[in-house]
Amino acid sequence: MKFGRYFIVVILCMGLLILFGERGLIDYMSLKGKRDALRGESARIEQENDILRKKIVLLRSDARYIEKIARDELGMVKKGDIVYRFVE
Repeated sequence: MKFGRYFIVVILCMGLLILFGERGLIDYMSLKGKRDALRGESARIEQENDILRKKIVLLRSDARYIEKIARDELGMVKKGDIVYRFVE
């Protein structure tokens, strides 16, 4: 009879360790969620890097793209353009 009780206590302790112990199921599920979040962020960063690589290629080789960037971001004008300034 005592053997059966000890056996049940040992099984319960093992179950608790498996669930809540270091590297247990709960810790595993938490780490799995973090891993999935990191994979998603990694994919997003890879897409951003691809876009930046394409912009680098355009900046090195396409004069029209450079002109567009100079006009849009730097407010530059080329010879012969008419500039209108509005007073607020």
